[in-house]
Amino acid sequence: MKKYGIYSKTKKKFRVTTKQNHKASFSSNLLNGKFEAVKVNQIWTSDITYIWTNQGWLYLAVILDVYNREIIGWSLNHRCSVELVLKALTMAINNRRAEPDGSVNNSV
Repeated sequence: MKKYGIYSKTKKKFRVTTKQNHKASFSSNLLNGKFEAVKVNQIWTSDITYIWTNQGWLYLAVILDVYNREIIGWSLNHRCSVELVLKALTMAINNRRAEPDGSVNNSV
């Protein structure tokens, strides 16, 4: 192989791109893996992912109501930041008109 200049195709090494704060405290796991809700607004969950576009990477944050698996808030940004998550959470609260006690205010 060396004589004919043939080389194997190699993959790039995995590189960690997130920075962790090892002194940060973690919240307790309230759901303990049981993602079942019996009413709207009982359990919301969220996630962040990144998507390649023609303009570069975009970060997507979504808020999902576990009861009916409906996306109730989302936000896109070119940076993964606190504002990305806050915009998604604000949209979810406004869409559901959630009250502090967890009930839904449907009055307009």
